[in-house]
Formats: sequence, structure tokens, C-alpha cells
Amino acid sequence: MQRRIAIKNIAIAAGFTWALGLLSACTDKAPSFASIDVTGADYAKDFELTDHNGQVRHLSDFKGKVVVMFFGYTQCPDVCPTSMAELAEVKKLLGKDGERLQGLFVTVDPVRDTPEVLKAYMGNFDPTFLALYATPDKLVQLTKDYKVYYKKVDGSTPTNYTMDHSAGSYVYDAKGQLRLFTRYGTGPKVLADDIARLL
Repeated sequence: MQRRIAIKNIAIAAGFTWALGLLSACTDKAPSFASIDVTGADYAKDFELTDHNGQVRHLSDFKGKVVVMFFGYTQCPDVCPTSMAELAEVKKLLGKDGERLQGLFVTVDPVRDTPEVLKAYMGNFDPTFLALYATPDKLVQLTKDYKVYYKKVDGSTPTNYTMDHSAGSYVYDAKGQLRLFTRYGTGPKVLADDIARLL
């Protein structure tokens, strides 16, 4: 009789432990991000662009790293240099993990942003960051795929124009999956914390 009670108690304890395990699995929360979580989005999945060194690049080239991808242009007076400078600061804030961050700058002004101009521009921020470009016709399709807005705004001369454009960055995890969209002005500390969670 006592043996049966003991076995019954063991079975109840085992069942309780199993139920607790299920409960904890159900209540485990996904990582909480300050940036907009776009995990599972069906856009911005890949690209074929040329970097400022003349090498054709795809998203898969950067597997193992968190990729932050920003669209802009080198003659932008404020948003673009600020965003790239902040990304360089993010890399520093990550410490050793900063080596696993890849910054990508995609120009929306391929006419003026030649490979030489792009290379010099990247040199202002971090030597590991890459600038990417496409022909004007391919850029149209790329920005549609990435839901990025850009528009040429005429200036006083044919070459003195500006570009209106979206001012946020896409963040991919180390497996190449789109995970976050971070708005301009979020700040390096916030983005560094989000990237640390992805790493």
C-alpha cells in the first residue's frame, strides 16, 4: 500500500514538473526591441549590388554578422552623415562584438556617387563599412523591393540637386533574416542594445 502511494506521489511530482516546464515554455518572451520588429516580413530579403571596391555583393556574403543597411547619398547635408557616424559609434559600443557588425550604405544617387566618391565617403566613418550602388534602372526596382522612398529635387543647376529619401535602417540577424527597422534619430545606444540582443 505504501509502495503504491509512493509511486503515485512520484508520478504526480513528475507530472507537475512536466507541466511547469510547459508553462515556462509558454511564458518565455521573445526578445524585446526598441526598434520596430519586422521579423517574418516578405520584403527586403536580398540584393545584388556592387560595392565601392567593384565587387558584386549579396546579403549572403555577410552571414555570421548583423547587417545594418541604410539608403542615402553622399551629398546629403545631415541625415546620412549622422546615421553613418552613429553606426560607427554603435560598433564601438558593442566592444568585441563590433567585429560582427556590417554597415552597408546604399546610394540613391548613383549618378554623382561614383565608386571613388563612395569609397572616400566610407573612409569618414569606418573602414569595414561598405557603400553599394546599382544602375539607376535597377535602383528603382531595388527601392520598391525595400519599400524605400527617394526622389530627386532639382536645384539651381542640373548637378546641384538634392535627394529626398527614407531615413531609417534595416537590420538583419547573423543568419541573414530581416529582423528590425530602426528610425532615424533612435540613437547609437538604443541600436547597440538591439543588436546585442540579436547577437
